[in-house]
Amino acid sequence: MSEAPPKPKRFIAGAVCPRCGLMDRIVVSADGANRECIACDFSDERPSDTPELLPTRVTRPVARRVETEAQVVRLLGGEQSKKSKS
Repeated sequence: MSEAPPKPKRFIAGAVCPRCGLMDRIVVSADGANRECIACDFSDERPSDTPELLPTRVTRPVARRVETEAQVVRLLGGEQSKKSKS
């Protein structure tokens, strides 16, 4: 029976290891559940629970219902200004 090939890991650009502090040494598993440092063997799993979004003016349902009325915009200094100078 053959073993399944290892799932590829990808480096995270700019990520800093929380243990050794080196940049660009963190790899993440293909499913994103685990991360590890190739320099110091640090590893951890993604937390299973996700925190709730903090209420902000963007996340509040009331903020999404507000509609602003469309207004006409008049541009000045266009073709008509050039014609009037000649």
